[in-house]
Amino acid sequence: MPLTPEDQLRVDKAEREAAAAGPSEFLSKSVPESQKLGPYSVACTILNRTIGSGIFVSPAVVLKATNSPGISLLLWSFGGLVGIAGLLVWLELGLSIPKFPVPESEGAIPEQEEGKETSVPRSGGEKNYIAQLEYIYHSPEFRTTCVFGTIFIIFGNLCGNAIAFGIYMLQAANIQDNDPLVRGLAVAALTSACALHAGWRQGGLLVNNVLATMKVLILLSIVGIGFAAAAGATFGNRLSQATSTVAKKASFDTHYSFANARGGVASYANAILFTVYPYSGFHQPFYVLSEVSQPKKKFAKSALFTMIFVVIVYVLVNAAYLCVVSSGEELDGELDMATLFFNKVFGNDTAPRVMSGIISLSIFGNIVIMTFTASRGLSECDTKPSSPMLTVSVVKQEIAKEGVLPFSKFFARSVITPFARLRRMLRSSRCTYEDEESPAPALFLHWSFTMLMIASTSSLTPTVAYQVLVSLYMYIIVAMVGLSVAGGLLYLRWSRGKGRGKEWTDNIGFKPWGGPTAAILYRYATTCTAQTATDSTMPARRVRFCWSRHSCHLLANRPSGMQAEATSGMPSQLRAYAVLQ
Repeated sequence: MPLTPEDQLRVDKAEREAAAAGPSEFLSKSVPESQKLGPYSVACTILNRTIGSGIFVSPAVVLKATNSPGISLLLWSFGGLVGIAGLLVWLELGLSIPKFPVPESEGAIPEQEEGKETSVPRSGGEKNYIAQLEYIYHSPEFRTTCVFGTIFIIFGNLCGNAIAFGIYMLQAANIQDNDPLVRGLAVAALTSACALHAGWRQGGLLVNNVLATMKVLILLSIVGIGFAAAAGATFGNRLSQATSTVAKKASFDTHYSFANARGGVASYANAILFTVYPYSGFHQPFYVLSEVSQPKKKFAKSALFTMIFVVIVYVLVNAAYLCVVSSGEELDGELDMATLFFNKVFGNDTAPRVMSGIISLSIFGNIVIMTFTASRGLSECDTKPSSPMLTVSVVKQEIAKEGVLPFSKFFARSVITPFARLRRMLRSSRCTYEDEESPAPALFLHWSFTMLMIASTSSLTPTVAYQVLVSLYMYIIVAMVGLSVAGGLLYLRWSRGKGRGKEWTDNIGFKPWGGPTAAILYRYATTCTAQTATDSTMPARRVRFCWSRHSCHLLANRPSGMQAEATSGMPSQLRAYAVLQ
């Protein structure tokens, strides 16, 4: 949609101000309305990030840790509750900050007083909540910005998932372990995702939406197959009906489903970790919030509906698994729940390969959407609009703008995509088409650090490298950043200094259900998650469990050689935690 004459005047004025400011500042325009994300794309952003390998693999870890189908379902419901609480925290912050004064102009929003601050939804995610709002963690100056910038640039990627993509692709192709090929597939997946978003922005969104839709259909298929097996369908396997009858009694009869539950605190702590992490994709659209169409009106409803849908589907998928798989003891010889499920239902050797292909597709969807949002997290600018309805501003990169990165101006640039240039060459002069842009320099920065992380773990086997990289991401990006965001929100609500608490609660852009309850629950859950992740990545002299094909190995105070010998026979995807040096 073309700019109105009034908005065009503001753009011209901003361009003159940027030119007068010198080379340290430049002008960037927001995404055209025709290219913004609608409710369905927002939903697919959450779905594609949330539905990864976790829902296929983690149920085995949870059931193994608790040895109780009933408790397993309760923990998955609890994990969904934590995910919804986290989304409410992000919504309260994302739709409330940053704030800018309403200008004295005819274009001001009628229901707002001139000079009064109003929230302007902005991309960048956690950067806006714990770094730009230095009054949450304000001393010393720039500390929060430097800390967040460093950890997000280095660890804010899915290179661990890319390695898992290579592992599962080899399994789907029935190729024996090949370390160079696994890493080659990981590099190819990461590079193709970056190239897609740099070359064709709308194409990247299209791929994201298609993959998210396919994932949902796969999960719904699992639900249908599981419940059909429970109703007596055999799917060509005579043993499946008998297996399902036993599983139903063990899983859904209250006299049996809670009978053999384990009571160890460590087992439940690990189980909670593996039920909370699969719901952690809710924050992805906040990295591109300024690219969402009408975020104040539509975004919250779309995001909440999607997360509630995910929770319901995840619980149903776990219930479908338990219609066929009855006990954690059955998992000793299988690599994940989904593979065991399909083996029991169809009773052939093709199921594991098909399941590996599905998991690899799901992981690639994670990589695609994380690449799209992470580059925006790196490239989102400092928005200082002259009107809440016009987001044309003098900008710097969201992280580089504070001077914490070299070549800040280069990484702040957005360039016209090759697809847009090609379309410009081919289109008629009478056609009106707004050129799309992509943060290509930020994508290059994102790609560079993913390659660096993969190279830094090249001395490890792919399985151990995967465990190291995923544990780092889980602890730093999910647990510690989430802990800081939830803690900062509670500080804003309850701070008595300078009237911040009352000022915040009186002017928030989104009022969550239950007031601070969601922030309290999410902070508590992330504290437990951070502690569990810390315990799982401590030096190898700590006691830990590694799920193997035949038994649960307890490794404690063993020399490194003995640890390597004890774990060398484990199937690569089955270890809940690798023994890390």
